[in-house]
Amino acid sequence: MSAIPTRADVCAVAVAECFRGDGEIVANPIGTIPMVGGRLARASFEPDLLMTDSEATLIANDEAFDWGDNKLVEFCNPYRSMFDIVWSGKRHVMMGATQVDQYGNQNIAAIGPYTKPKVQLLGYRGAPGNTINNTTSYWVPNHSPQVVCARVDTVCGIGYDRAAKLGSEAARFHEIRRVVTNLCVLDFETPDQRMRLRSTHPGVSADDVVAATGFELVIPDDVPETRSPTDDELRLLYEVIDPTDERGREVGE
Repeated sequence: MSAIPTRADVCAVAVAECFRGDGEIVANPIGTIPMVGGRLARASFEPDLLMTDSEATLIANDEAFDWGDNKLVEFCNPYRSMFDIVWSGKRHVMMGATQVDQYGNQNIAAIGPYTKPKVQLLGYRGAPGNTINNTTSYWVPNHSPQVVCARVDTVCGIGYDRAAKLGSEAARFHEIRRVVTNLCVLDFETPDQRMRLRSTHPGVSADDVVAATGFELVIPDDVPETRSPTDDELRLLYEVIDPTDERGREVGE
């Protein structure tokens, strides 16, 4: 298939790349772009990934949505089994982040003072356990200084600074691998594990990312462009994984 990739297509590929090299672990992408990208990874270069339906089974479907009666169940995975996986570090979860700071601390609970927040959000959910027990990545659909910020209002997911204080044994499975946004890909591959600009999406400059970030990013001398999908990946996205373009509804041009 030959087509001009959209920003949403590039974001889906960037999410897929987060799972490269994971092998036979549970991939648990949460949200539209993460679901699309996770299934793209499995359908293209990580066939051993175990994909959850976010309920109680592991499924083999390449489609990201609307499985209906066509759900291909590989394994029954009730909570008692899921927590065994979670606590053993054999999972890579991609969550959203209403706020994320320079060390990867994440907030999905509340904006403003915790005792009297301006906005009440999801709550802590599984973020503390996810981040201390599993590889974690984040998806941010609207990169801005209020979201990629200097300090999160409430810490739900644990960043590298807080994990270091817990010690190597307690934080042995802790890894914040990537933050994928609508503008770029960020990582923490720096000596002090502070957020670094890994790549910019096509049409986005490093200056654009800096202007949309609430702290001083680590900027390498050469910042590459986030790769675009291959023809086969485009075919999978448009014909199999997300033919109704749910990803495009989340990420505009």
